[in-house]
Amino acid sequence: EVWLLTSPPFAPLFAGHPRLQVAVFPRRGAHAMWQTLRWLRTQRFAAVYDLQGSDRSRVLTLLSGARKRAGIAPRWLYTHSPRQDDIREHVFPRLNRLIESAGLPAASPQPHIWPTAAERRAVTERLAAEGLRDGAFVLLHAGSSARWPSKRWEQEHFVALARALADAGLEVLWIGGRDEAELNRALAAQVGRDFTGAFFIAGLAELARHARFAVVNDSGTMHLLSAADIPVYAFFGPTDWRRHHAVGQGERVLSRAVECSPCYLGQCPPARRHACLADIEPDAVIERLRRDGLL
Repeated sequence: EVWLLTSPPFAPLFAGHPRLQVAVFPRRGAHAMWQTLRWLRTQRFAAVYDLQGSDRSRVLTLLSGARKRAGIAPRWLYTHSPRQDDIREHVFPRLNRLIESAGLPAASPQPHIWPTAAERRAVTERLAAEGLRDGAFVLLHAGSSARWPSKRWEQEHFVALARALADAGLEVLWIGGRDEAELNRALAAQVGRDFTGAFFIAGLAELARHARFAVVNDSGTMHLLSAADIPVYAFFGPTDWRRHHAVGQGERVLSRAVECSPCYLGQCPPARRHACLADIEPDAVIERLRRDGLL
C-alpha cells in the first residue's frame, strides 16, 4: 500500500494513477502541521521517503514513527540517505540516489502522468471538434512565470517559428495558463490557435501525447509536456539547463553560450539585450527540427 502526501494544488496530478493513494493536507500553519503529523503516525507506515527535503518534510519524516526513513542529508534525520549531493546537479539523479540508498531501483528518465478517463475523453472530443489529427499539430508555449520574463524567447521569434511550422503543414496550438492568456491571444491573432487553459495539468499532458512535438520556454509547462513521451525543445538562457532541463529531454535544449548566462535574473539588464535568447534565430530552430526528422 503506497501513499503520496501532497498539498491541494498537486493532488489532481495523481488522480488517475492506478496504484497510488493520495493524502492531501495544507502546507502552511501549525494546525495543518499537527493534522498531517497525527495522520502520519496513525497510519503506522513501515517506510517514509522524503522526496521534498524541506524543513517541514524533514520534521514530518523524523516524527512519523516509521522504522525506515529515507531522505536527503542531514543524515541523522534518516535511516537511509545518499552521499552528499552537489546542489548544482539536476534533481533527477539526486532523487534516484535517494531511493537507491533505501534499496529501491532507480527510476527511468521518462516521466509519466496518468489522466483520468474523463480527461482523456475531453481531449479526444476537443481534437475532433477542432479537426486536429494525431501528429498533425504542434504545441508552442511562449510564456513563463510572471516572475521570470527573462526566460521568454522573443515574441517575434515565436511568431516567425509558428509561421514556418504552418507553412510546413502543421497546426500550431498556443498553450499556457492565465499568466499567458493575453500573450497567447496576441500570438493566435497572427498565426495558430489559442488553447490557453483548454485543459488542466493531466489533460494538457494527454493533449501533448497527440502532438508531433513541442517548443517551449523553461517553465513548469516544459516539465509537464515531457511526461507525454514526445520531443520537447526548450529555450534556456538565464538558468542553467544542466540543472533544470525536463527529464529525458536534455539533448533537446536550445541555448546560446554567452558570458553572462546563467544569471538567474528575472529581468535581463537592458545593456545585455537578452542575448542568451534573442540571438537564437527561428531559422536555427527550424533547421534543428528538420535534422531531427520532425519536418
